Amino acid sequence: MKTSLEAIQLVLAQGELTTVNLRDWITNNIVPLILLAIAVILLWIGGRGDNAGVARRSIGLLVGLVALGIAVTGSGPAVGQALANLLVSTG
Repeated sequence: MKTSLEAIQLVLAQGELTTVNLRDWITNNIVPLILLAIAVILLWIGGRGDNAGVARRSIGLLVGLVALGIAVTGSGPAVGQALANLLVSTG
């Protein structure tokens, strides 16, 4: 049985620490559960006849999904550069 210090030294000796496995687990497990919960909530609201409420929440959902997609793929700098190019002419 290894002590905590030995376990930490073993992990550090293996090289760079990354969060790739955690990110993959969240992407593969948590995100689908959240999307399923959102879909059930939207169906429940739509079943009550509040179509305007569903539309408002769907727009917010789309904005959130775009932000989640940018965060998960790591393409934040590229998106920021593209938005900056819309505001500043580089010609």
